[in-house]
Amino acid sequence: MAFHLLERDREGGRELAGAVSTALTSVGHCRRCRMLTEEELCSICASAQRDASLLCVVESPADVIAVEQSGGFRGHYFVLMGHLSPLDGIGPEQLGMAELERLLTEGALREVILATNPTVEGDATAHYIGDMASRRGVRATRIAHGVPVGGELEFVDGGTLAHALAGRQSMG
Repeated sequence: MAFHLLERDREGGRELAGAVSTALTSVGHCRRCRMLTEEELCSICASAQRDASLLCVVESPADVIAVEQSGGFRGHYFVLMGHLSPLDGIGPEQLGMAELERLLTEGALREVILATNPTVEGDATAHYIGDMASRRGVRATRIAHGVPVGGELEFVDGGTLAHALAGRQSMG
């Protein structure tokens, strides 16, 4: 991208630099969910149309955008800004677990949906939060993993297919 801007679009490069500079000074984190926003509360947390009894926990702001684009979730979010990774020095404190615990104890939540990535670290993070939720009487669920809609089995990797087989559900 840098080469393209230097070779063919220096004015576009200046505009991009200005936009990034503005974003760095004006974009912060929502005080409730930690999503990126220019306001104290993001538009999702500020909306009265969202289901306050559902909380979807994700690793990054990009994950919020992906879930929102699916159109299948109308609750609130909590953005961890990462996952547990002791080798990298990322523990519960770095992921905002104190803030998440506060949300769990407020009493409005009935379900926490754990939408961390299907990696060893993502699974460990989901288990940690699931235990925290269940100790407070809040139902914890994990998003399904497996064969994508419209996918063909011959093109699905073995690990994904094994996960899909293990998580199969009854049809009747």
